[in-house]
Amino acid sequence: MTEITAEAAAPHNTFDTVLVLDFGSQTSHLILRRLRSLNVYAEMLPCTTKLADLDWTPVGIVLSGGPSSVYDDGAPSVDPAIFDLNVPILGICYGCQLLAWLINGKNVARGEAREYGETDLTIHKVGGSNGADRLFEGLGDTLHVFMSHFDKLVHLPEGFVTIASTKNTAYAGIAHESKPIFGIQLHPEISHTNRGTDILSNFAIKICGARPNWEMGNFTEKEIIRIRKLVGDKAQVIGAVSGGVDSTVAARLMKEAIGDRFHAILVDTGLMRLNECQQVKETLQEHLGINLTIVDGAELFFSRLAGVVEPEAKRKIIGETFIDLFEKEAIRIEEEAKETARAGKVEWFLQGTLYADLIESLSFKGPSATIKSHHNVGGLPARMMNGPN
Repeated sequence: MTEITAEAAAPHNTFDTVLVLDFGSQTSHLILRRLRSLNVYAEMLPCTTKLADLDWTPVGIVLSGGPSSVYDDGAPSVDPAIFDLNVPILGICYGCQLLAWLINGKNVARGEAREYGETDLTIHKVGGSNGADRLFEGLGDTLHVFMSHFDKLVHLPEGFVTIASTKNTAYAGIAHESKPIFGIQLHPEISHTNRGTDILSNFAIKICGARPNWEMGNFTEKEIIRIRKLVGDKAQVIGAVSGGVDSTVAARLMKEAIGDRFHAILVDTGLMRLNECQQVKETLQEHLGINLTIVDGAELFFSRLAGVVEPEAKRKIIGETFIDLFEKEAIRIEEEAKETARAGKVEWFLQGTLYADLIESLSFKGPSATIKSHHNVGGLPARMMNGPN
């Protein structure tokens, strides 16, 4: 069985795409939001991504912030191949420190005072023909920005010039003398940074040359066509639904694309709100015409959770129990469809979730410091992906 997620779409094959490599910052997804608000398409991948595994080439790369220190053992780094692509690179906070540290480990050290919150940034115009001034072009001489870092650049990396500073940070902005590589200690994705979107616009549109022609307007039509092509004429799809916006939208798209070959599964854990399952049934089945099954899993959940008090252990049990029930339903659906026009294998699993759940659930070894695991996130077990032995 294959998992259908937002990652299955491939607008990077159509639109100029900025790649954001995530080093674990809880605001990394805001970089995408800002770029997409500029009609520039952006995708986020873990910092552990190998460029050789991509079937597309970004027009630029952003290295996000993160909670680690570049000089710590096991600190996240980046595929060296990104520097051979000859595309512009922007390091933000940890990403900036990483750029400097990769040149010389002595360039980054622990600061004497944590710089957190709003501060004033002084922009330094260096002139010349190397384009170092382009990142802050049109933004004046000073900006009110948001900072969040303890480590800092203590030496200017070889081959770089200073393009911005604050009272506490001499090298708050750097640019390579001859290559389109930039680093900033401020967070342009945070709303407290004045004209942060303009900084990202300068990078994505003016420096990377990305054409701002991506829009959500025709997303539904394109997605339905993509789903039909992906799933084919026979395969069936099961999908986890909760009645929330994310899974409801995903379920409605599947209904439009493949009709009753999509099977929405609502699991009653026994921990639902009063009458919640009935309300979800009315919304999805009666109003939206979605093929819905409600599974009573209360007894199974209660028995597995009995005596467990540690929150993370509970989350893992809940996630595994959901998967067990989905697997059971997939077998049932295939059996019932054998002699019908819908006969076909359950080859796909659909889930709709927010990027915030991914940020909270992943570790930077794929990449961010785990806040909590989430039952919507983490992929399917091998037995469900590959079928029974």
